[in-house]
Amino acid sequence: MRSAMPSAIIQTEPTASNLDAAKVMIAGVASMILTVGLARFLYTPLLPVMQAQAHLSTVAGGWLATINYAGYMTGTLLAASVGGLRTKFHLYRALLLVALVGTAGMGLTTNLALWAVLRFIAGMSSVAGLLLGSGLVLNWLLRHGRRLELGVHFGGVGLGIAVSGLLAIAMAGWLDWADQWLVAGAFGVLFLIPAWVWLPAPPAHDGIHRPAMVDRPPSHRWMTLFTLAYFCAGVGYVVSATFIVAIAAHQPQLRGFGNLVWVVVGLAAMPSCPLWDRMARRTGDIPALLAAFAMLIVAIMLSATNKGLAASMVSAALYGASFNGITSMTLSIIGRLYPSNPAKAMARLTISFGAAQIIAPAVSGYIAAFTGSYRGALFMAAATMAAGMVFLAAIRRE
Repeated sequence: MRSAMPSAIIQTEPTASNLDAAKVMIAGVASMILTVGLARFLYTPLLPVMQAQAHLSTVAGGWLATINYAGYMTGTLLAASVGGLRTKFHLYRALLLVALVGTAGMGLTTNLALWAVLRFIAGMSSVAGLLLGSGLVLNWLLRHGRRLELGVHFGGVGLGIAVSGLLAIAMAGWLDWADQWLVAGAFGVLFLIPAWVWLPAPPAHDGIHRPAMVDRPPSHRWMTLFTLAYFCAGVGYVVSATFIVAIAAHQPQLRGFGNLVWVVVGLAAMPSCPLWDRMARRTGDIPALLAAFAMLIVAIMLSATNKGLAASMVSAALYGASFNGITSMTLSIIGRLYPSNPAKAMARLTISFGAAQIIAPAVSGYIAAFTGSYRGALFMAAATMAAGMVFLAAIRRE
């Protein structure tokens, strides 16, 4: 007779309290504000003042944006290449510190090459919030039996944009461009603390048997179409993200309202992700993405064809409400397909998004310099978004 063996005991981690969950979400949002709102996007409201006071040209401004997104691409490749979740967690913390250096350092030099280096590492740091942070938060939610949605986390992008715009408004008129970067770096420490302390490290291998997290990879055709669509979204997103304040600053009737336009973008982006999550649950993921793409096209066309304050505010609100939802829904879809290591899967997809962000700002800067306005770049972005809708429609027919 066979000797009796104890049956394998499958244990899950203890149920986390709502307070624990709130701290994790706050940590994720704080990482977004620091790495995306300040390190990456403060450049948008400070671009006009750098052009006026530091003699930064339109073409150089576009190239700095491109270099920033090249840093984001490099960070994405780094995030995709590192192994376990514990390693990703340590990289996440290191990039939080890099975000502070990339922000404050901009105010310490007027050398274009050094600015390029600082924008590059600031772009790398944004991976901490967008990819590593979102993957770590998603993994925490999965391990504690919570709904696998990132709407609240990606609301931090909108909040970060609003914070950067309000900070620029508060500093305008009494600080020069250099001091504004230094103050922003010091301000970032307020968000470093919760981002560092309240996102717990993933557990090490401890011998406990946990339910398997089974990946469900889609077909090659589906993934190719999805990646192409996300590339198109990257073009539509980055042209407005880089130049929306500069566009307002170049229109006499909007002079002085550029930073307010940027704040409206952030305020509209903040609640958008949970709302898009709800819509996706009702209509399906691809129809919701198609609606978000269409909204972003409308926002871009309004910005290109209207010069009044009211139209600019509507365009900013539609832009904020759409681009953040596209990112959140796209990465949530991929995270659900690859639950065993969502950050790695997100990073691979984001390579296409990052490629668009490298190409589009530099091309847009040349178009603006050649034509004397940003309208041509906006039309190019809208046409690319329309192509993205074609790819999504093809996915829907799969």
